Amino acid sequence: MQRIEEGLSLETALPLFDLHGTDAVEVFDTQGQVIGVLTRTDIEKAQCDATLGQLVGECIRYRVTGIKPPVEAESVDAFGFDQEPMRSLLDALHDGVYITDANGITVTINKAYERITGISRAEVVGFHMADLVKAGFISKSASLEVIRERRPITLAQTIHNSRKIVVTGTPMFSADGSIAYVVTSVRDITELLLAKHAQEQLEQIQRIREAYKVPEVMALSAPGVITSQQTEPCFALASRVAKTTAKILIQGETGTGKTLLARYIHQQSDRADGPFMELNCTAFPEGLLEAELFGYTAGAFTGASPRGKQGLLDVAHGGTLFLDEIGDLPLALQVKLLKVVEENRYLPVGGTAFRHANVRLITATHQDLNDRVKQGLFREDLFYRISVVPLWLPPLRQRRDEVIPLLNYYLDHFNQLHGVERVWNPEALELLSSYSWPGNIRELINLTERLSVTVSDNEITATALPNEIFPSTPFSQPPVSGDLRQQVMQFEQQIIQQALTRHGTTRAAAAALGIDQSTLVKKQRRWRQELI
Repeated sequence: MQRIEEGLSLETALPLFDLHGTDAVEVFDTQGQVIGVLTRTDIEKAQCDATLGQLVGECIRYRVTGIKPPVEAESVDAFGFDQEPMRSLLDALHDGVYITDANGITVTINKAYERITGISRAEVVGFHMADLVKAGFISKSASLEVIRERRPITLAQTIHNSRKIVVTGTPMFSADGSIAYVVTSVRDITELLLAKHAQEQLEQIQRIREAYKVPEVMALSAPGVITSQQTEPCFALASRVAKTTAKILIQGETGTGKTLLARYIHQQSDRADGPFMELNCTAFPEGLLEAELFGYTAGAFTGASPRGKQGLLDVAHGGTLFLDEIGDLPLALQVKLLKVVEENRYLPVGGTAFRHANVRLITATHQDLNDRVKQGLFREDLFYRISVVPLWLPPLRQRRDEVIPLLNYYLDHFNQLHGVERVWNPEALELLSSYSWPGNIRELINLTERLSVTVSDNEITATALPNEIFPSTPFSQPPVSGDLRQQVMQFEQQIIQQALTRHGTTRAAAAALGIDQSTLVKKQRRWRQELI
């Protein structure tokens, strides 16, 4: 703290505040003894009152006494601040409380003040606030400012030259209008900053969960899924193992509903109330994938957030983490994931301390992991740890019974989404049910939404089906080479396709050709199967 002699003028002291940016300076007498503290408030008042010519010693409000005045100490007990129930009431408060009398003598403090500041009652009770400023307990006194201004004052204090606190002093007036006490509430800025950081972390977790959230699908034949004779065994096994901690590997072609099966397992598990997070291992380059999965500490790499970032292993705490396309996980990250699987702990990027992982891990892939292991692209130890229970989802072409229920379900969904009222024509459903669906359920969803917004009539007929799914053969096209039977079949296809184009439905086309509708549909189905 800067120092100044009491015999100098306030105008002389002004540069100490302007040049050094200080809030208070010590004042000492001719013998070199410190006698008090001059504050910026004193200087500002003198500037307003045009009294900068006054001597510093005449303006000191924070004058050091160095002793406990016995009269004030007696009044502390007289007014019962340390007696029950007042003592327990003050100590029950989470915020710190500091009470002085009208002269600036400390009356009492509560336990929260001791906890926040590290200052005990014995060190301050009975002492004048100016003594505490001089002794370095606090940087400046809100209580003395309140006594001077006769109004509430809020300011920031530094305790023991390090810890920051926010204090608000409020005057308590007696019946004659004079100040009886000053009650100061104290809050730890450090605690407030930690609370703010915790809130920011919660908001970050919420944003990540929203970004990686997998939409709910309403139940039909099972919670969130449509099953058939081909998939019932898979879902039955999934239901049995859902409540265990066994690691599950879901295998199947792209678009077969692996994410839906993983969510079904989550909903049947003991972690159903926790978050369900999904990460596609092909969605990020290796460096970003590691940060997304494991998180990173502050300053872990160039461009990293100064507060660090929660990884999905943190965000999915208490829930399920679904890693899709696990077969494409880089080898370096497979090592880190193995530690999560074996020890339930991991290191964030740039971190030096392990964090505990509390997640149910479900993985999925469209690849043959046995082949990946043989090629040296996937760790054998990790493969055996994540595939304790392997589940196989067959492609949609092997689940014919599910096609029409799925088409109806998703058409209802897109009708609500786009505000339309489309319905399937039975002939269109018949054609779609015999289609091979190489893109599986994802292709079915794509086609259903496309038709729901592009057809001109509410009824989706066979003629509305796109050519890339059901290609037509022009009549002018020369017959393919082959024997008589092959050429006759080609010619028959051309005639039937022309009739469908002209009349729009298989019923009308069959009537125009003089054949049964069932015969026409069977011929179409046979031709498509021969093309597969």
